[in-house]
Amino acid sequence: MEISAGIQASLAGRYAVALFDLASEAGNVTSVESDLDKLGAALNESADLSALIKNPEISRADLGKAMTALAGHLGLDKLTGNFLGVLAQNRRLSQLPAVIRAFSAIAAVQRGEVTAEVASAHPLSDEQVSSLQEKLKAREGRNVKIRTSVDPDLLGGLVVTIGSKRIDSSIRTRLNSLAHAMKG
Repeated sequence: MEISAGIQASLAGRYAVALFDLASEAGNVTSVESDLDKLGAALNESADLSALIKNPEISRADLGKAMTALAGHLGLDKLTGNFLGVLAQNRRLSQLPAVIRAFSAIAAVQRGEVTAEVASAHPLSDEQVSSLQEKLKAREGRNVKIRTSVDPDLLGGLVVTIGSKRIDSSIRTRLNSLAHAMKG
């Protein structure tokens, strides 16, 4: 498996690679990835949890206890729970969002998958997401996982980002281009 140098060079990337290696050896990459998705959702939903992992005034022991309780509450795999404990002990919990992103990227590469960030003016239906996924799969030549978000400022259309490539078919961009062209 080829892991990008950018991921390996970052602190979060090194933790993610270590976790991925341990999960691979244990044969539970999917379970750990699911756990990290749950953690990411919890971090996005809870401002208190986000503040907790970044607070330098909380002792390592208390952070460890909090992470153990969180792992139990979310029903996380033992490996994921232990990993949270290591992050707490090493005072690296603030890196957790970046570790989650890096782990997802590593797992996607291992599966031969690419992730597309899709922004639309309105929520996409399941049929629209499936259709877009098939078109992107044909374009990219590999499986495409789609993450959607809503950006009302787009007015209509889509902005699709896959790695460093961006496909912008939004009405906002078209209007801006037209305004630019009219200015001469």
